[in-house]
Amino acid sequence: MPRNLDLAAVRSFVTVADVGGVTRAANYLNLTQSAVSMQIKRLEESLGLTLFLRAARKLALSPEGEQLLSYGRRMLALNDEVLSRFSNTACCGPIRLGVPHDVVYPAIPGILRRMAQAYPMVQINLVSSFTVLMKEEFARGDFDVVLTTEEHPDPGAEVLSARPLVWIGAPGGNAWQRRPLRLGFKDSCIFRPTAQVALDAAGIPWEMATGGESEQAVEATVAADLAISVRMAGSIPEGVEPINGDNQLPPLGEMKLALYRAGRRNDEAVDLLMSELRCAYGC
Repeated sequence: MPRNLDLAAVRSFVTVADVGGVTRAANYLNLTQSAVSMQIKRLEESLGLTLFLRAARKLALSPEGEQLLSYGRRMLALNDEVLSRFSNTACCGPIRLGVPHDVVYPAIPGILRRMAQAYPMVQINLVSSFTVLMKEEFARGDFDVVLTTEEHPDPGAEVLSARPLVWIGAPGGNAWQRRPLRLGFKDSCIFRPTAQVALDAAGIPWEMATGGESEQAVEATVAADLAISVRMAGSIPEGVEPINGDNQLPPLGEMKLALYRAGRRNDEAVDLLMSELRCAYGC
């Protein structure tokens, strides 16, 4: 007699695999941690397989788990598409989301994938720009949801977290020790004046090593150990790292991550998007 997999358990399994842990998955699914763990256990027992390797307090997919993950994503996508297409209250249409370029990774790709699985009739249009510009467009009604990085969010913002700013440079580099200190920033980078003011207050001479609006040029210059720059903790580009000698560089304070939601959008898809952003950026 044919058996049926528990789709709720499959969803918990896929979510744990995507977000890297039971606790974070429970937040995404609005379940308790024990409920998620129990669903994973039941799924393993029904299949007679071990889906996760539990070693060093970190979950890693077993070979069988890696195979099931692909099937699970397809099963959930089809399930969600059927429910969305035949539901009278199905969400559809575009959602315009604004996110600063320096915090797009690593969270946003996973959020977009899960949104597409949950609401296949919704098209999320991601725009990556500067906080100041996106807030201006948001005020004109051009965005549904905006995630910002700013020191002083507006009263209507939902502040998710505050993260320290850190100096970054090439791995093993010494550009941070040279004087004048060479800086790599785009002309309109929100962190640029913060760094310059801090260096001036500390009496450290500096000069700009980059100009214009190319983030790739800035990251290449810093990765080549020709300059240093500033990023939020937790949003460090590949090819660079926080500077360990920052005791010789001035502290930079912190920046807040905030959410803005347009009042005209009040549907389930936007609710889920807001929840995903809170989970990803609220810790």
